[in-house]
Amino acid sequence: MSSARRHEDSQPWGDPAVTEPLSDNTADVIVVGAGPAGSTTAYHLAKAGLDVLLLEKTEFPREKVCGDGLTPRAVKQLVAMGIDISEEAGWLRNKGLRIIGGGSRLQLDWPDLASYPNFGLVRKRDDFDEQLARQAQKAGARLFELCNVSGPIIDDRTGRITGVTAKLGDDKRPVTFHAPLVVAADGNSTRLSLAMGLHRREDRPMGVAVRTYFESPRHDDDYLESWLELWDRRGAQDRLLPGYGWIFGMGDGTSNVGLGVLNTSDSFKELDWREVLKAWCASMPEEWGYTPEHMTGPIRGAALPMAFNRQPHYTKGLLLVGDAGGMVNPFNGEGIAYAMESGQLAADVIVQAHARPTPATREIALQRYPRVLKDTYGGYYTLGRAFVKLIGNPKVMQIGAQRGLTHPLLMKFVLKLLANLTDPTGGDTMDRVINGLTKVAPKA
Repeated sequence: MSSARRHEDSQPWGDPAVTEPLSDNTADVIVVGAGPAGSTTAYHLAKAGLDVLLLEKTEFPREKVCGDGLTPRAVKQLVAMGIDISEEAGWLRNKGLRIIGGGSRLQLDWPDLASYPNFGLVRKRDDFDEQLARQAQKAGARLFELCNVSGPIIDDRTGRITGVTAKLGDDKRPVTFHAPLVVAADGNSTRLSLAMGLHRREDRPMGVAVRTYFESPRHDDDYLESWLELWDRRGAQDRLLPGYGWIFGMGDGTSNVGLGVLNTSDSFKELDWREVLKAWCASMPEEWGYTPEHMTGPIRGAALPMAFNRQPHYTKGLLLVGDAGGMVNPFNGEGIAYAMESGQLAADVIVQAHARPTPATREIALQRYPRVLKDTYGGYYTLGRAFVKLIGNPKVMQIGAQRGLTHPLLMKFVLKLLANLTDPTGGDTMDRVINGLTKVAPKA
């Protein structure tokens, strides 16, 4: 059945005794949030013929705090969505990662793999997110902008979510939307998940990223740049800080300059990271342009929820994707690729469940979603949690940078591990070692 079918053909998935009014506000699935996770979910659902409502609280274009750099994992997802990723369409390609630390500088190309392309991309999030949302629309998803979801509609008898309440438009008029399945793609704060009783796990790492933009002659750099050492040079004595910095050329005359820090460090709550970013930029060569007079926007920050920090990822008709489910890679802070991948995984599960003939068999199919996520990422994220505890000590990061960067073969292995770029079957020795480690690690 095509995505253009009449809405009144939609049938409830849950208890047949539960019926909802059929209208333009009724669908097979509601997706809350039109970021990368939500738009990817909606796209794949609509392509499979399901009727999808995609609800976005803001209006496009809109800004999001991000490094704006996309690894080959994210590029693969863009290709799967049919996005035009050509340079003519405004994308800046990058060849790999330049790593600076310990007095050394090493340039590593993205690996040549069967499973992923050998290039990354850069694009600002305001434009990037809108492209994904419009692609979901083209596939048949019904997008509502300026639609601020206020809470779930819960069936008193079953406890299942059957829709959401929201305030729509500039006048914030109250509306309700109904569907037997709802996908929470509303980011780290995920008010919808909280309203359904799903709280953040305190035993999982959390990161913070702060960034800004500068007019810079380095805007067309074809490598993403990562600085493994951050120095606070404001006092009488230089101080090594527990974090890493990045510089990503945007190709439009500006550079995205930012830093990330983990809550596993003692300084996580102690420092004003916006001030740290200012001090770090001030230590850069003046000709790069990372000075206040060349800043094109304010310094903004955002949380990075990592390693499945909110579970379960499916309960009572609600599925979590992207930041709402804590999908950020703890090794490198990458979130976009995992947001899009989890959206595709969720859509696959939902499509299969939708084809089942009874509520009981549909529920069995939906219960598979958390297992799919753990099979896909569980072991890798467990390794990542151990990694972030280790580098919470800045001295460990310093020693690693000083000694590791002098061994290019070792750093090639580290790049594959941190970026999660291996061929799942076959591949080289490095791939087999990394894949073996993720298989034996607990899938928590």
